[in-house]
Amino acid sequence: MASFIDKVNTLISANLHALVDKALQQNSVAVMDEYIRQAEKNVDALEESAATLGGTVRTLKRKHEEFSAAADKLDKDIDTLVLRGKNELAAAAQAELNSKQQLSQDYYEQWQQQDKQYQQMLGMRLKLEARLTTIRNEREKLIALIELTKNKEVATRAIRSLDQLAGVGDKEISSLADQVRSRLDQEDARLEVAAGNLSDQIDDAVRGGEIERQLEERRLRLLGNTSGSTNS
Repeated sequence: MASFIDKVNTLISANLHALVDKALQQNSVAVMDEYIRQAEKNVDALEESAATLGGTVRTLKRKHEEFSAAADKLDKDIDTLVLRGKNELAAAAQAELNSKQQLSQDYYEQWQQQDKQYQQMLGMRLKLEARLTTIRNEREKLIALIELTKNKEVATRAIRSLDQLAGVGDKEISSLADQVRSRLDQEDARLEVAAGNLSDQIDDAVRGGEIERQLEERRLRLLGNTSGSTNS
């Protein structure tokens, strides 16, 4: 997975100016076509991986909610057992409650961790698709630009970059070169302000303490509430 993510990041961070310059140097858009093939392949792979991870996220969320609901119900049942003096049953139920609360917390932490990765993967897919759209659009302009330089008998072997191309006196060629570079600059700027990583903060639940201490605290609270109600 790490190598796959690295490959996608490489495609996202690819210098589109360099691709354009290389296409001009070679008088061909083959290098851009190769980028498009690789990007399309990895967009599909990202979509499949994101779907799988998204399913895992939903499963973990459901498990957390199930154990959380079961723990809430058991917590109320223990109150009833303590008030009725059924200490052995209350102790057993308290032990079960501790286990369910632990499992609920474990599922919660796994859910949050996997969801963070899921959101990052979705973000990467969007960025790569944006990159792909940009290079597809500029590819068509480059085809016209290369053809124009041929027709006007511009020495394409001497052209090494868009900077040099912009210096050619022909206004039509310079205008096309400026359009290409402007679009690439806008795309780079959009990527710089793209969505950041998901940063959820998870509070640690208090899980320590002996069962007897938990039951005694519960008993005092419940008896206190009962006495208060009687006095009033």
